[in-house]
Amino acid sequence: MPKSKQKKRDPIPEQFDSIEEAAEFWDSHDLADYEDLTRPVDFEVDIKREVVLTALEPELATKLAACAHQRGVSTETLINTWLTEKLMAATR
Repeated sequence: MPKSKQKKRDPIPEQFDSIEEAAEFWDSHDLADYEDLTRPVDFEVDIKREVVLTALEPELATKLAACAHQRGVSTETLINTWLTEKLMAATR
């Protein structure tokens, strides 16, 4: 693309003071505009997750699903969050 037609872009800060600051920058900037500054990387991810099935009363499961939907999260996320909070409170 000729230089006269290139989109002007803000420089990427040398350092961000917080994750929030980095998130704010990238929320308002498109990585595609900085593609020339990227490079390929190789990495491995070893996610270990165990699924544990627990029976719930059908009415409770329905209420949990509706509550999770209102909050914009999965039922699994809501249950894990609430159980973690309850366990932390119980072990203080």
